This record gives sequence, C-alpha cells and structure tokens, in this order.
Amino acid sequence: MSDSTAKPLQNVVALVTGANAGIGRATAIELARRGARVFLAARSEAKTRAVVEEIARATPSAKPEFLSLDLGDFASIRRCADDFLRRDLPLRLLINNAGVGGHRGLTPSGFELTFGTNHVGHFLFTSLLLERLKKSAPARVITVSSRAHSRAGGIDFEAVQRPTRSISGIDEYSVSKLANVLFSAELARRLQGTGVTTYAVHPGVVASDIWRRVPPPFQWVMKLFMLSNEDGAKTTLHCATSPEAGAETGLYYDKCQPARPSALARDTHLAGELWRRSEAWTGG
Repeated sequence: MSDSTAKPLQNVVALVTGANAGIGRATAIELARRGARVFLAARSEAKTRAVVEEIARATPSAKPEFLSLDLGDFASIRRCADDFLRRDLPLRLLINNAGVGGHRGLTPSGFELTFGTNHVGHFLFTSLLLERLKKSAPARVITVSSRAHSRAGGIDFEAVQRPTRSISGIDEYSVSKLANVLFSAELARRLQGTGVTTYAVHPGVVASDIWRRVPPPFQWVMKLFMLSNEDGAKTTLHCATSPEAGAETGLYYDKCQPARPSALARDTHLAGELWRRSEAWTGG
C-alpha cells in the first residue's frame, strides 16, 4: 500500500474549532489518522492538551497543536487567527465545529451567548482566515449546523444582541443554527471561482458536551435518542474529504448526502442581510 493510499490527507493542514471534546475531538482524531496536520482550537488548554497527546500517541506524524480560542471574545478570535497565520502554513480545511447549546447570557463581545458563539464568532474567525484559504485552494470550509435550524422562525437582529430569553436556550440555538446554514451558503456565493468550497452539516443529534448546560429534565430525555460523537463526525468528514462533496459548494448535508434545508435557510435576501450585519458587528 502506498503512503498516499495509507494517508490520503498527507500534507493537508486542517484547523478544527471546539476540538477538545465531542464531535470536534472525533473529527480531529480521524483527520490526523488520515494524515492531516491538525490544529485544535478551543478555550480549555488542559482539555485540549489531552486530545493533542492522544493524537500524538496514535499518529506520531500528525504534529497536532493547540490554539487558544474563545469564540465569544473578538480579541481572542483575532489572537488565534494571528497565531495560526504567523506560522505561514497553507490551510486546506477549516472546520467550524465549536458550538454551545442551552447556555444563557451574553458573550464578552455583547451578543446572545449561543448566537454570538455559534455564528458571530465563526463568521469573524473565517473572515480572518479567508485569504489564507484562497491562497491554499483547493480548500474547504465546513460549518457544523443542525436540523434544529428548521425550528427557527427567522432572525431577530435586535434580540441576538440581548441576553438569552428562553429557559432551555433551545430557541436561541435554533436561530444560531439557521445562521450557520445561511452563512455557509452566502460564503459559497462570495467565493465562486476561488477554489474554496463550503458546506453546512447536520451531524445528527449527538450526545456531546454541547448540551451540558441544558437543565437536567430536558437533557435526560434528549440523550435517550442521541448518536455517538464518532457517528456525529461522519458527515463532517465526508464533506472534508470526499471527491463528490468537493465538486459541490454551498450545500447543506445530512447523513453524508446533500439535503434540502428549511425555506428560510434558502432565503438569499436573509443570507445577505445576515452577512451585512455580521460584517458591521465584527468590523469587517
């Protein structure tokens, strides 16, 4: 077996947000196993170091590295992007995986906590890395969304700048996941012809750490029907690696196949408005 067959992602640099646990951890481990050099971006250095060490033991050639990233804090996002860019490496895979659900409050940068982390933080992070992605083309940007996006009735652009209102936080989560799908589709339109392709994915309903702040009665019921993190990473990995996915851009994926998102998620006017506001919020 040739090395290229054994390691299909040899010499590919990948950056995974939220890689310290859950789907992100499973994604980073598998990308490294396939030969990628993986950067793991997360808030907790202690938790992420454990994953870095796990990858290094299993795949010594992977050279995994930790990057400090708090997606609710614009200053942290800019430092993380600068930290990566200073290394002067190509970037072929950006996986916007990190997310929160069931949290309540505001981010340090002044957005409803779930929306600010899941959408605004990733919007800024992707924007800061976009030129490197284009220079590294063919490259892919995968944003982990959720089928929960279809529960959202729209985006209240004033409410997303106020503290969480719902008790469970699930309403706000749905809005943030709608924003993820809209962002991925609009990014694809803006990157046509650059060699950078984009994907929004529904990983399945996964028993990951994202739901650790949901009140116990909700959490116990939800986890009865959830997938493992490894199963949850399958669609992300498909979009990151498969030739079939590489021939498409801007689509929404479920169970490793293109799927039809909600009508609002296909609204190009709403996607454009979200993009314009996100640029204004982040100083783009």
